[in-house]
Amino acid sequence: MFLVDFGRVAFGNLLLGSIAQAGDADLPTRHEVKVRFGEALKNGRVDTHPPGSVRYAEVKVTLKGSAATRMDPPPDAHNTKPPAVLTPPGWGVFLPFRWVEIEGWPGELRVNEIRRLAAFDSTWNDDAAALRSSDETLNQIWDLCHYTIKATTFAGVFVDGDRERLAYEADAYLTQLSYYAGNADPRMVRATFDRLMEFPTWPTEWAPHMVFIAYADWMQTGDTTWLAAHYEGLKTKLLDERAGPDGLVTSTPEQIQHGDIVDWPVEERDQYVFTHVNTVVNAFHLRALREMSELAGALGKKEEAAKFAERERSAEMTFQRLLFDPVRGLYRDGVGTDHASEHANLFPLAFGIVPASRRQEIAHWLAERGMAVSVYAAQYLLEGLFENGEDTAALSLIGAAGDRSWRHMVESGTTITWEAWDQKYKPNQDWNHAWGAAPANLLPRFVLGVRVLKPGWSRALIQPHPGTLVSAEGRVPTPRGEVLVGWRRGKIFSMALALPPGVVAKVELPALPGSRGVWASGKKVTARRSGQWWVLENDVSGQINLVER
Repeated sequence: MFLVDFGRVAFGNLLLGSIAQAGDADLPTRHEVKVRFGEALKNGRVDTHPPGSVRYAEVKVTLKGSAATRMDPPPDAHNTKPPAVLTPPGWGVFLPFRWVEIEGWPGELRVNEIRRLAAFDSTWNDDAAALRSSDETLNQIWDLCHYTIKATTFAGVFVDGDRERLAYEADAYLTQLSYYAGNADPRMVRATFDRLMEFPTWPTEWAPHMVFIAYADWMQTGDTTWLAAHYEGLKTKLLDERAGPDGLVTSTPEQIQHGDIVDWPVEERDQYVFTHVNTVVNAFHLRALREMSELAGALGKKEEAAKFAERERSAEMTFQRLLFDPVRGLYRDGVGTDHASEHANLFPLAFGIVPASRRQEIAHWLAERGMAVSVYAAQYLLEGLFENGEDTAALSLIGAAGDRSWRHMVESGTTITWEAWDQKYKPNQDWNHAWGAAPANLLPRFVLGVRVLKPGWSRALIQPHPGTLVSAEGRVPTPRGEVLVGWRRGKIFSMALALPPGVVAKVELPALPGSRGVWASGKKVTARRSGQWWVLENDVSGQINLVER
């Protein structure tokens, strides 16, 4: 028996070479072998009874002389027939696997006689993005999440994992953020968007994610032609059919039972209390209205932009009046309950709905609550923390000890992120879920500090959030070329920055205690102190070295 380790899980099948080669006259020209594909290993062997939706398959095949033979695992009706996203028939059946056991192979198995046929996005360049920091665990987490995005592009659109291989709106948006952090090409994002317009899914909050996807595409590419072709369809994703006279979205008992999702799986909802006016649902509605107003403006539809903006303003006033508890300084789960879950506060914070005067207090409360959310909601929780002065807490949660962090995934030995934090939180989870790869976008956006400010990356924001890190460096791909950032924090804070042609950047440096200003090439530059930041008055371009003293 031979055990072959391909190093990382990938979606594909197997090609076995000839069993009869020159010098092997004593070997048979036909021979039956048994092949076991495994996503998990147990006691040094492929785990033949893995938990949940973790993959294992076994196939017997007769090898014939000098002919190479493709070995497909048996098809699974759940993910190889519609409505699953199908791969081309000529590719054969795909399975996510890392290990292969071959039983019955005669003689020696040579390296050139076995090959994994794996599928990845043809536009993906492993070297287009990079990130290294002073924390080795954080580096391993980025590697895990970055590879996850590549490995899950096998179907040509973003799918939710191997159990269903379906496109879902929330999965697609979270994957889009991490995909753009590794590849500036928009084609797979748009193919996923088109599929979801044709095959929408059931959760209430998943529909507004389509607006988020279109908005992120516009910011990434600046392409209004694609946007214009999809603009009318986006209007159907605002939950308008459920909006009451006050502008807030309402929920019927059936919609509460079978639509409003808050988080998934249900045990990750922090005991959320569902009512006829759901705080999380309305946070999504408000953000979608704001982004639709901007998209309408980008298309020159000034009247529609103004209407969306007014609807958002009016509904947000009601949102603040009905859902915010001024005594506790927190948002309730909905009208008719006093329960204040983590979700009822993290989504308004991440979406910019919380008034500026309250943001720091709510961010601190969320940081103290910790990771009481799923890997899906963690994207938004961590965004809210990074953006509101809690970068130390955000990085601590990403790399925390225990079983609710990406450190736990790394230490488990997985090479693709999971659907949930651990098997005990979702017993049927799969081990190849891109929505669990949030650090692939969070670390470039906040640790390196590289974010887009204007559509098409004509203007960027460079704003590192170091937390407790001493240093970080890396590159971020954009449609105009790569952005290179390297910073170090000691007694002073220094940063080297290189921007591609056509990109200017607003720069904000974390203000160290006692610092007096910012210097470039030995000359002091004009910068103002704003909270925890030194904000450079003028945008920068090209290459520049900055030092804060």
